[in-house]
Amino acid sequence: MNPIASIVIPAHNEEAVIGSGLDRLLGGADPGEFDVIVVANACADATAARAARPGVRVLVTPVGGKAHALRLGDAACRTFPRVYADADVGLDPASVRALVAALARPGALACAPRPVWDLSGATWVARRVHRVHDALVSPQRALAGVGVYVLGEDGHKRVFPLPDVLSDDGWVQASFAPDERVVVAEATSVVRPARTVRAHLRRRVRVRLGNRQLAELGRPVNAVPLRLGDLAALVRARAVSVLDAACYLAVFLADRVLTRVRRGRPADWGTDASSR
Repeated sequence: MNPIASIVIPAHNEEAVIGSGLDRLLGGADPGEFDVIVVANACADATAARAARPGVRVLVTPVGGKAHALRLGDAACRTFPRVYADADVGLDPASVRALVAALARPGALACAPRPVWDLSGATWVARRVHRVHDALVSPQRALAGVGVYVLGEDGHKRVFPLPDVLSDDGWVQASFAPDERVVVAEATSVVRPARTVRAHLRRRVRVRLGNRQLAELGRPVNAVPLRLGDLAALVRARAVSVLDAACYLAVFLADRVLTRVRRGRPADWGTDASSR
């Protein structure tokens, strides 16, 4: 059968998760339903070997950088739509089908699933921070931050060739107007966020530096800034506790300080070992 979508998975030292992710993606899929490409990117482990299986093409490159891996995988795709998924994100066949169907809607050029947060193993403070962050972000959620985005053929022309950006999903989100992108409620991606506050701060600094880079390239993400009133409203509505809000605010302030300290220093895409 002809594949209904191509799926590109950049994988840098992902031997711990790539096998289970592919099992989830291909389990229940019809033979040949998906055109799957794993790009083992500057790996020093067994990522390529763990990814090798029927129905998966594995590309190996000694060159580091997620954007480079995405470009290689994209060039090998056989069809549209094209799904771009992080190696540590869980995506099942039903969700891929729902994402493909969403791009058949008039005016839809790009889409993403609804994230489901797997907080197993997260520290007490990290759990509270993630709980508040999700409550603040979910009303404005778009294509970034859920580990998966999907492009139709017309949308692909807006995004590729992908430049060497720190935030590929931010680049994608900034490439489309709100009415051109869709969050598909019927599709889910299982996301394992940072398990510790330290790892969370490393991620957040990289996000802020990536957003600054996008603004310099003329594609600002235009994320809705945090307002203390929004946090207070969540507490009043009992969506989060006072302790949740206090933990979030403390980590948020540390995030801002670290971003200023890191200003002007390079930040590379890498693997967060805490979530593996």
